[in-house]
Amino acid sequence: MMVCFGSLAGMYLLLGAGIIAAAQVLIYLGAISVLILFAIMLTQTKDAPSRLVFQTQAVPAAIAAVIVAVLIALAVSATDWAELTERVRLATNTMSLVLFDQFVFPFEIVSVLLLAAVIGGVFLAKREPGGPS
Repeated sequence: MMVCFGSLAGMYLLLGAGIIAAAQVLIYLGAISVLILFAIMLTQTKDAPSRLVFQTQAVPAAIAAVIVAVLIALAVSATDWAELTERVRLATNTMSLVLFDQFVFPFEIVSVLLLAAVIGGVFLAKREPGGPS
């Protein structure tokens, strides 16, 4: 996930949207990834069954992955990449101006709400030793 966030920031830089790339690195690569890692570390339990439910779904997951890979290959081959670069550059520049010029305060409110949601999730998922399972 962190590699994907970093590569997306690199793509924003290549498209000329430096402010979106900086926000991607600061917010997603830095803050959100660390919060998710802390949430995973705090909610791990040692008393899990030896064979988990998701381990029995390997064959359907492999079939779904092949189908998704074929759909992505079809979409990539059908895209006109020469025209797409300028359209994406225009869209990201416009989006960065709107997001960080007109909607800075709502953007920060959403980040605080996401933080509260992660803290609440960790609080609800944390089990007391010796308590009910």
